[in-house]
Amino acid sequence: MDPRIPRLRRKLAAIPFQPLRSHSFGEEQHQFGLGPKLTAARVAAFEAERDIVLPEAYRQFLTNIGGSGAAPFYGLVPLERCSLLVMNPREEAGTPRGFSRAGAGAHEGDLFLHIVEMDCTDVCVLAVTGPLIGRVLIGNGDGYWGPNVSSATDFLDWYERWLNHMSAGRDNRALELTSPRLRAHPNRHRMAPKI
Repeated sequence: MDPRIPRLRRKLAAIPFQPLRSHSFGEEQHQFGLGPKLTAARVAAFEAERDIVLPEAYRQFLTNIGGSGAAPFYGLVPLERCSLLVMNPREEAGTPRGFSRAGAGAHEGDLFLHIVEMDCTDVCVLAVTGPLIGRVLIGNGDGYWGPNVSSATDFLDWYERWLNHMSAGRDNRALELTSPRLRAHPNRHRMAPKI
């Protein structure tokens, strides 16, 4: 097991009880709960069905932490609902690129797994083939913006960054985190009644 797994479990368990944490867009959907862990056999069956190999950090999360639930935006999509996408070709230099469903025989291009539920046509994907393998990208399926590649080296680092930013009460536009200072009056602690 990856040594980061126990640390991530502890951090996730503490997040809902931290009064000065950031608020994550969509947290009311998953309420920081996780779906059941997946068996190695279930993950292997998913890989065989789609003829892919999941990046190790993501596989470690699914089999040792949870198969769905708590994550940025509306949360992790259950593995059986994850779809394979390909990045659309660039129309003009410097323009955003969208994503489309990967058809049969799409293995000649880079493949991305849609892993986190966002909003409308926005997508959060994990590269499963190509030079970005293991990295998380956020963009718009129709190509209105992005895609933006996370600087986190793998899924576990990306997930821990989300937890760290929440715990520290930080804003993070890419992860849709809103800090308490933007949600409350700056002198709220001074206005509380004395007991």
